[in-house]
Amino acid sequence: MVYVFLADGFEEIEALATVDILRRSEIDTKTVSINDTLEVCGTHGIKVIADIKTEDVNEFDLEAIVLPGGMPGADNLENCKFVTDLVTKAANEGKIIAAICAAPKIPGVLGLLSGLKATCYPGFEGRLFSAKITRKRLVRDKNFITAKGAGVTEEFAAEIAAALKKGAAANRAIKGMFY
Repeated sequence: MVYVFLADGFEEIEALATVDILRRSEIDTKTVSINDTLEVCGTHGIKVIADIKTEDVNEFDLEAIVLPGGMPGADNLENCKFVTDLVTKAANEGKIIAAICAAPKIPGVLGLLSGLKATCYPGFEGRLFSAKITRKRLVRDKNFITAKGAGVTEEFAAEIAAALKKGAAANRAIKGMFY
C-alpha cells in the first residue's frame, strides 16, 4: 500500500496527480488526512476528502510513503509526530519515501537523507541536512525519491511506480494520458 499524506496547505497537483497515476498503474494507494476529519484543504483552496485518517494506517502493508509539498502543507506534515515517526520507521525498514517540492525537508530534517543525493523546491536546500543536493528535477537514491515541484509530478509518480516494480503499468497509464 502507498500512503499519500495530506495536510492543510498541500500542493494539489503533487498529491492528486500522483494518486491518480499510481492508481492507474494498479498500485494500491490511499490518501491519509493528518487532520481530525477526512477533509483536507489544499494550498489553492481545493477541498479533498481523504480515504483514511492517520489512525487507520496499517504499517504492516506499507510499501511507500508519499509526501506532497505545498505550503504550509509541508510544514504541517513536518510538525505531525505520527508522520515523522512513520517516515523514520519506514525509511529504516527500506520502504520507499517519496517527497516532492518542499516536502523533502521532512526526511531531511530527520537526518534520513544524510550522504544521499536529493533535490527539492529551490530555497529548501538548507533543510536537507547532509544530503548531496542536486539541481536535477527528480532524484532516486536508495529508497528515497525526491522531486523539485508540481511540474515534475508525472515523472515523480512514474518513479514511485518503478520503485514498486510497476514501471511498465505506469508507462502505459502515462502514455494513455497523452503526457
